[in-house]
Amino acid sequence: MQLTGLLWGRKLLNKVEYPSAKVLGPEASADEIKDLIKKCGSVFVKPIFKGGVGKKGKSGLIGRASDIGTALAEKERLYFCEHVHGTTSAKADGVTFEGCVGAEHEVYFSISDSTLYRAPTMTITHHGGVDIEELDSDKIVEVPFDPLTGLKSFHISNALTKLGAPKEIISPLVQNLPKLWTLYNNYGMSTLEINPIRMSPNAKGRLVPVACDFKGGFDIDNPAWKRLDLPSHLFASDYSEFEQEINQLRTYQGQSDVFVMNEKGTITAPTFGGGANALVTELLGDRATISSDFGGNPPYEKMFQISQIVFKYWLEQSNVLFIIGGKANNTDIYETFRAMADALKEYVNKYGPTPLYVVVGRGGPNLIRGMGYMRDTLENLKLPYKIFGHDSAMSEVVNYAMAADIWMASEGRDALAKKLA
Repeated sequence: MQLTGLLWGRKLLNKVEYPSAKVLGPEASADEIKDLIKKCGSVFVKPIFKGGVGKKGKSGLIGRASDIGTALAEKERLYFCEHVHGTTSAKADGVTFEGCVGAEHEVYFSISDSTLYRAPTMTITHHGGVDIEELDSDKIVEVPFDPLTGLKSFHISNALTKLGAPKEIISPLVQNLPKLWTLYNNYGMSTLEINPIRMSPNAKGRLVPVACDFKGGFDIDNPAWKRLDLPSHLFASDYSEFEQEINQLRTYQGQSDVFVMNEKGTITAPTFGGGANALVTELLGDRATISSDFGGNPPYEKMFQISQIVFKYWLEQSNVLFIIGGKANNTDIYETFRAMADALKEYVNKYGPTPLYVVVGRGGPNLIRGMGYMRDTLENLKLPYKIFGHDSAMSEVVNYAMAADIWMASEGRDALAKKLA
């Protein structure tokens, strides 16, 4: 779950009284935009993308305007623009108008959970406003700190002194940056990044660190993020109806992460666990309809809902339903298998029988009972199946599912359809 830009980032920063640039949303009137230009001299016009999409500036997708005519022209250019960065493709849905902040110094600042230090880590440089990957290592510093005591003023002061930062920016940053730890720690964030922070003089000539962009990631397993009362659509990364329906279930216990791999795929694989997901997604390739991770010990009700949605969108075109996961430590296999089997029965009752080969591979608590329930359901539905236990190599189970897909495509699907008719 990611949140980018100041439209919502400013609302989060306001919770800890951290200064940020003035911003207007896509609904802003011409008069409001003119007033903002008058106050700030000019505005940046930025497209609003779902989730986090990088390198917008380098792609020419950030406009600047010092008059209302140019601002509206940039709004028209960027409102529904498309952006491709690496393997990520996104389409904008609106723009923001952000007041320009005059400054001599720009600072990069972030807090994230470091796997290297096994602790929250501050990253800071007074050479902000650029991709930090392009900076030499002596121009940026990472400081891990104890989460129990939090980010302290001396962490910031020592880091900036080590970097040789100008003295006039150190004191304002020392006073304000600890507020960002409060935001990070209190609301279930996993990353917080501001680039740039522009050191802008106030009316008395004292420098104030003003956030001119915002990026935040949230840990969906930490319920503290719900206290922000953010609308769920902000965290949708795609407009696919299937992904939208599945991702609405994220607010409940357990995971429900999905991504459409191939809209014309023939193997639908509800997968449990990140390791299983990585292996299955890589081996199935274009045969897979979706990539998924439904682990985290989902309760019956949630797994039943997930299965209903998956089956509704993908079973009709699938040759193989491939239920796969590693050996679970705490996921109740009986509950998840019972929910999936009941959803499969409901699908057949609602849409009629479908030619489908079911391959199952799993391990964990209540495995035998869960497999027994799944077996009885498949036999009642007269569907061919193969069930593998926890002692089977996952790669071999994947190979079996792929072989079943080939057989179904060549002759099995037609033969099974006649048998079920």
